[in-house]
Amino acid sequence: MTEITSEAQLRELLGEPLPRVAAKDRKTLHEYDRQWLASSPLCLVATSGADGSCDVSPKGDPPGFTLVLDDTTIAIPERPGNRRADGFRNILANPHVGLIYLVPGRGDTLRINGTARLVSDAPFFDQMRVKGHRPLLALVVEIKQVFYHCSKAFLRSDLWQPATWNPTAVPSRARLAQRLEQPDVALEDLDRYYGPAYATRLYETG
Repeated sequence: MTEITSEAQLRELLGEPLPRVAAKDRKTLHEYDRQWLASSPLCLVATSGADGSCDVSPKGDPPGFTLVLDDTTIAIPERPGNRRADGFRNILANPHVGLIYLVPGRGDTLRINGTARLVSDAPFFDQMRVKGHRPLLALVVEIKQVFYHCSKAFLRSDLWQPATWNPTAVPSRARLAQRLEQPDVALEDLDRYYGPAYATRLYETG
């Protein structure tokens, strides 16, 4: 492998960004950003711990789940999950986060970088109720940088083209769990757990 070890080598290979690309990031939300957040049901949250270890965690809810508090602040609700809290533990040590917001069918994405804090309760929690459930906590992000990312990765991957989808190309969630996580649990039981009833428990704790 020929390793790149300096920014000069990187720039020699990739070239310099166009001026309009280098200067496209902003520090505050535009009305179009608010519309995007109101339409997005999924966000990827990237964090890094004090030791440099990284994590990316998906956060999803009905479109508009991210609450805009003001032009430089947003809040992301947390729902019941596996309790690993990898990203949240990272934030306690290093508040810097990177977010990517997706809108189904769109190749471009909204990117937000900033600093985050964990909030266990606030008046706005009632605005983030889903099916009667308030969030367990919220990730409040102070925006330092916001911009749109082009569609090339989505176009190259054909991500939104149903003809390319093949969910059975890899083992089912139940088979993955049985082989890698819960070898002592019968596959039939895991199939039942991850079956249709799984979606009915998305907002339940415990």
